Amino acid sequence: MDTSHFIKTNTSTCQMSIVQWQDAAPSLRAVRESVFIHEQHVPKELEWDTFDPVSTHLLVTSSAGEPVGAARLLPDGHIGRMAVLKTWRGKGIGSAMLQRLLDECRQRGMTKVALNAQVTAKSFYAKFGFQVVGEEFIEAGMSHIKMFLKL
Repeated sequence: MDTSHFIKTNTSTCQMSIVQWQDAAPSLRAVRESVFIHEQHVPKELEWDTFDPVSTHLLVTSSAGEPVGAARLLPDGHIGRMAVLKTWRGKGIGSAMLQRLLDECRQRGMTKVALNAQVTAKSFYAKFGFQVVGEEFIEAGMSHIKMFLKL
């Protein structure tokens, strides 16, 4: 099965691929380190966990082959670690990534998807039908909210 898709932005075409941690860790790490550790000041010990090796990952690369976006899907249907480099935001990459992950969940027969959204991204996920569950909480020093989507 082909796991690559293309995303056309107003300035270039990016490639989006389903990858495994052991095959693409340096590229996935580059995006997550830039966004979460450097930009959002998430402590390194909170960013890297035992879920990476057992998760399915999504990697977006520019036409030059540089990593620009990453996300992961845990075996239980939890989406996390969605990140797009700052200079690539607002080009539809995040939406394409989320849609691809939802398609992957459907292909796997999952009936529900969950995520912990940064409160600032709540409306982004709501556009895809995600609904808020519970109260806001602090994770990695930032306000988050649990959200879910029935497929």
